[in-house]
Amino acid sequence: MTLDRARELILIQVEMGGGYNRNSVRVLLAEVNREHGQAAVDQLIHEFSLDDKFGLQPGQNIQT
Repeated sequence: MTLDRARELILIQVEMGGGYNRNSVRVLLAEVNREHGQAAVDQLIHEFSLDDKFGLQPGQNIQT
C-alpha cells in the first residue's frame, strides 16, 4: 500500500471516529509498518493526531 492510499483510508476512518474505526486504523498502520517502517507510522500518527483521537502513540508497536 502506498502512503498516499494509507492517508486516504485513515482520513475516512478518522472522520467516522468510532471504536471500530480505531481498529481499522490499527490494521492500516500495521500494514504501513510492514511496508514502510515505524517512522512512516509515527508520521501518520502525528499527521492525523491519532494519539488524541484513538490513543495511538508514536513508537507504539502496532500489530494485527
